[in-house]
Amino acid sequence: MKLLGLLRHAKSDWGTSDKRDFDRGLNDRGCRGARLIGEHIREHGVKWDALYASPAQRVRITLEQALPDLAPHWEERLYLAGTDTIMDVIREQAGDADAVLIAGHNPGLGDMVLELVSPEHEDALFDEAKVKFPTAAFAVFELAIDDWSQLDSECGKLVHFARPRDIDPDLGPEF
Repeated sequence: MKLLGLLRHAKSDWGTSDKRDFDRGLNDRGCRGARLIGEHIREHGVKWDALYASPAQRVRITLEQALPDLAPHWEERLYLAGTDTIMDVIREQAGDADAVLIAGHNPGLGDMVLELVSPEHEDALFDEAKVKFPTAAFAVFELAIDDWSQLDSECGKLVHFARPRDIDPDLGPEF
C-alpha cells in the first residue's frame, strides 16, 4: 500500500492584474488558510517521503506558509496539470517512497479524486470531496499498489479530506 496526498494552493491574489497567472501570489486570506492547513497536515501525522510541486508562485508561497520544513521537488509539468500528467509525474518520480505529497492546481487535483477512488470506496467523504476541491484543500488516499508504476484509475480510497473552512469557519466561502 502507498499513500498519496494532494494539496491545492491557497487562495490566490487576483488584485494585481499586471501579473501572469504563473506569477500570482496569495492574498491575506490565502496566507491564513495555508498556515492553518499546514498545521493540520503536520498534526495529521503522515511523514511525507517526497513532495512534488508546481513551481507557480501561489504554490511556492502556499508551501512556504504551510510546510516550511519540507523541501519540494519543483516539477514544471505540475503547473495546471491534468490527471494524466499528475499520474505520470508520480509514476516517474516517486521511486521507493511510501508517502508522496503533490501540491498544485485545479482542475487536475480535484479530478484526481474522481480518478483514483474506486466505485466500491465511494462514501460520504468522497461525496464531500467530489463536490469541490477548494483552495488549500488537503486529501489523503490509500492506494492498493506496491509500486508507483502501478498507479492507475480506481486504485485508491480517500481516507482524509480537509479544507481550511473545516478548521476555521471564518475561512469559509465568501458571499
